[in-house]
Amino acid sequence: MTADTLHIREYTPSDAEATATLFYGTVHSVNAADYAPEQLHAWAPAIPDLRKWNDSLMRHKAFVAEENGEVTGFGDIDDSGYLDRLYVHREHQRKGVATALCDRLENAVSTGSIRTHASITARPFFEKRGYTILRKQSVERLGILLTNFVMEKKIF
Repeated sequence: MTADTLHIREYTPSDAEATATLFYGTVHSVNAADYAPEQLHAWAPAIPDLRKWNDSLMRHKAFVAEENGEVTGFGDIDDSGYLDRLYVHREHQRKGVATALCDRLENAVSTGSIRTHASITARPFFEKRGYTILRKQSVERLGILLTNFVMEKKIF
């Protein structure tokens, strides 16, 4: 990937299937180093209902990263500064996709801080961007506990 080939654009409803598939694949591959198989299945049990998935992304400021027409990542943030999702395709990890998306997301809102619930896997990425851990927590999905970190970055 080069700066010339990566394109960040606003999410559209036609991106629902590609982003949902990317979410499922990323959780079950990239996050497998930090979570047990039953946790991965609770986090992303199947490709989500595309109508509900699209509706949730449309309620936020959402962006898609593309390279040569292929969706390589996506993320979304709400007006309060809650960065909900940030996922990069397993074959495009550590190529600047998450950084480019996060830059765009952080600049999309006018708040004093950005908050996120970072996975064990994503925690180092957010720490390098200046986010601090407010607390470690366990969240329940389908009766299974998952560890994540409530993190915040002050915007000046």
